[in-house]
Amino acid sequence: MLNLLKEYAEKNGLGSEPGFTSKDVRWVMVFSTEGMFLEIVELGDTSLKRNRGETFPLCPNFSFSEMKAGGVKKSHFLVDTAEVVGLHSKDTDKPEIHEKHDFFVKMLREAGSVFSLLKVVADQLNNPDTLSLIRERFIAHKAKPNDKVTLKIGDNLPVKMEVCLDWWRNYRKQLAEILHKKQAGRKKEKNRLQMRSLVTGELAEPFKVHPKISGLSDVGGISSGDALISFKQDSFCSYFLTQSENAPVSENDASFYSTALNHLIKNHSRRLAGAKVVHWFKEKIDPEDDPLPILTGGGETESITAQRRAKELLKGIREGKRPDLQNNFYYSLTLSGASGRIMVRDWMEGQFEELVANVDMWFDDLDIVHRGGSGMAPSPKFLAVLGATVRKLDDLTAPFVTKMWRVAVRNEPIPYSALTQALARVRVDILEEEPPNHARMGLLKAYHIRKDKTNGKEPTMKTHLNEEHPDAAYHCGRLMAVLSALQRTALGDVGAGVIQRYYSAASTTPALVLGRITSTSQHHLAKIDSPGLKHWYEEKLSEIWGKIKDKVPATLTLEEQSLFALGYYQQMANMRSKSNNSNIKETDNE
Repeated sequence: MLNLLKEYAEKNGLGSEPGFTSKDVRWVMVFSTEGMFLEIVELGDTSLKRNRGETFPLCPNFSFSEMKAGGVKKSHFLVDTAEVVGLHSKDTDKPEIHEKHDFFVKMLREAGSVFSLLKVVADQLNNPDTLSLIRERFIAHKAKPNDKVTLKIGDNLPVKMEVCLDWWRNYRKQLAEILHKKQAGRKKEKNRLQMRSLVTGELAEPFKVHPKISGLSDVGGISSGDALISFKQDSFCSYFLTQSENAPVSENDASFYSTALNHLIKNHSRRLAGAKVVHWFKEKIDPEDDPLPILTGGGETESITAQRRAKELLKGIREGKRPDLQNNFYYSLTLSGASGRIMVRDWMEGQFEELVANVDMWFDDLDIVHRGGSGMAPSPKFLAVLGATVRKLDDLTAPFVTKMWRVAVRNEPIPYSALTQALARVRVDILEEEPPNHARMGLLKAYHIRKDKTNGKEPTMKTHLNEEHPDAAYHCGRLMAVLSALQRTALGDVGAGVIQRYYSAASTTPALVLGRITSTSQHHLAKIDSPGLKHWYEEKLSEIWGKIKDKVPATLTLEEQSLFALGYYQQMANMRSKSNNSNIKETDNE
């Protein structure tokens, strides 16, 4: 995984030099070449409500250990927050803020040896009147204290000037030598540790404190970033190895994988309840050829287009029309945060063609007739399928989301827990007379289809009503739907009808209930004035009982209860369809 992240960074030209990182800078403090403060300018797309600013790929950046070294409160060179650079804060008396600001000014003054105008700006950032004016402009622009800020002097952006970046490289080199001498002074000098890097397999000095990964604060991470590789407890620090030496990675490789992961989380990730999924491909593809967003995005129209796109992609690959995609590979990471560390919940990789086929199969297995009986229900988004198992999305757990994502991407069987949760919600919908949820019914159907395939059987569940289904539980559900419709036809709205009174019992112990309700239905048949409609109900009841015969189950397992629910749903949809209503009218006319 780490070597693939490094490969991604190299192929996409991501700045991954140690001591640098990519940052989104929203504001520029503009100074004249004489050092006079002029204005605050907003970068990026100012029309956006959440403007991130402009991305600067190579910003000087202290590592975690460098920030802590020496016991001095440090700031980053050239790019830091509005709070640090301009003292734009609600708590300007806080000593820590002033220490960081003073360090920022100190580095500008020292870097003035290679770009003299930095000394002029450093003087202005120490001037109380200038700082007061800067704060006024930040407030006028509604800038936040933690927004990233950089400097512009005349036409020069120091953060893009190679002379300033070279000064920073030398500064870090000198700082590293000072730290190494201090460590050598505290203990006996020994040869620097050399270990096989987990990224390249080559001998390298293991980097002790790896760069933080940002963008996981909404899935359990912290705003300052989380560590992918870190060790703290003594139980993980065996063989006298400390910090991150037990997972040896060189500083250069750590910079590569962290840069790649930060870029992927920012640009190619999707939040799914308590987890975040990032994915990429071995060879770059056009965004419209990416099959994974098909699972997660779009309304009704978009989902139809996306599903059609998946089928077109699969057909093109198999017919040899898309050789550019045929030998490609996909990689997918599912992540969440945990107390400042990253939890890798899942890792998947495979052929691009297999991925497209699995996405296409996911939608095919979820396909279900529309509850109104007219055509197919829209293909559900992935979150809609997850939401079909719970009362609200906040109830979803990260392990369940991770498992379901793997099910969709790898074409694995639907977990039994998904069946039980969806079935419970289906029962609530039916008893409370809520419109049936297409994603829930599709998920129940997909469970049985994938179970049959896993067992080497031909799937018996169809998208529409299957009058030849081999399981009695399915036909018991059909019978319940016809009995409910019969009562409504004969008596109209009677409040608590057959479904409200008997569905729970019929779906668990049908033998105790269905016979008695069928006997009662004879009174309902007698109240129907239309001979054709009465005949249709008689024929339908007779046909369904003919499928059940004398095999009415005494009890139903949870899997059989889901078949009962599917039989009930598909029979109701069939009775609502225009074609079925036309058949009833023709029978009435005859």
